[in-house]
Amino acid sequence: MKNYPLVLLVFSVLFVACGRNIKVACIGDSITNGGGNSEAAFFPVQLDQILGQDYEVLNCGESGATMQTDGDKPYWYQKDLYNVFVYQPDIVVIMLGTNDSKTQNWNANSFERDYQLMIDTLLSMKSNPEIFLCTPPPAYSSAWNISDSTIQTELIPIVTKIAKKNGLEIIDVYNSMTNMSDLFPDGIHPNDEGKKIMANSISKSILE
Repeated sequence: MKNYPLVLLVFSVLFVACGRNIKVACIGDSITNGGGNSEAAFFPVQLDQILGQDYEVLNCGESGATMQTDGDKPYWYQKDLYNVFVYQPDIVVIMLGTNDSKTQNWNANSFERDYQLMIDTLLSMKSNPEIFLCTPPPAYSSAWNISDSTIQTELIPIVTKIAKKNGLEIIDVYNSMTNMSDLFPDGIHPNDEGKKIMANSISKSILE
């Protein structure tokens, strides 16, 4: 009888540990944060539904954000990065770069430098998250001076290089959404169907 309290305590600790959801934070721009007809159309919400009850997903997207600190709206200075640190996620999904490709923003050296700094910064969290790097989707329009050529020929090779350097998995959103211009009404932001494709692609890598 004297051992019952200890057994109950151990059982309670194990129950709490096993019942804890895996936290996922999605870092990105308006492609992450942007909506559709409702908030349920945001791809992080769809990702949360696909991953199931053992996961919880936080949308940390900021419209117009750049990875580069010297871009026209650095993610570094937005409240969403603070939210990531408060959340202390187990997994971080990064999909930045579309706004970096703008003609007034793009600088390959700055992008690579700040992307690496972002990874180092995120790894400083106590939660020591697993990090997934996503290539941006194709840009089917040059709206807002966004350049698909820059994304494809310069930006994606840098993301690939950084993933390899840090031993991180890269999720190829770009190629998973090629030849799908009909899912991008304004040429840049996917519609609800496009977001679902994106969420499915990301979930597969997380669940592997």
